[in-house]
Amino acid sequence: MIQGIDHVGIAVRSIEAQLEFYRQTLGLQQVQIELVNEQRVRVAIIQIGDSRIELLEPTADDSPIARFLERHGEGMHHLALATEDIDGAISTLVDRGVRMIDTTPRCGAGGTQIAFIHPKSAGGVLTELCQHGSQTRLEVQTSED
Repeated sequence: MIQGIDHVGIAVRSIEAQLEFYRQTLGLQQVQIELVNEQRVRVAIIQIGDSRIELLEPTADDSPIARFLERHGEGMHHLALATEDIDGAISTLVDRGVRMIDTTPRCGAGGTQIAFIHPKSAGGVLTELCQHGSQTRLEVQTSED
């Protein structure tokens, strides 16, 4: 059901302000930036080997990331787990009594399908299920943003 850690989502006020640390300090140059209108978020996807870090910047004051920043400030937002069958994973988790935020997948960054497990069912951690499209991993391109 779960293949591994797909990414860690980090809420930020400004992608540009945070990218310097990842590019200059850590030397991570594979970055793709995209807008995910459905989630009202701008995402910087930073590839690290087989995993990723996603910097999440709100594009609206009423977005989930904006509300998170208001309450908690910048920092880790969620842990994403990779699955090849998101529908099956959701069904299995629901059958096991897990409280889901999403009982049907929705669109995420990089052409993924995503669904969130409620933190109350995951030891207080917002946990995302993430299924990539026909590719097993996102092909990342270097961005100068």
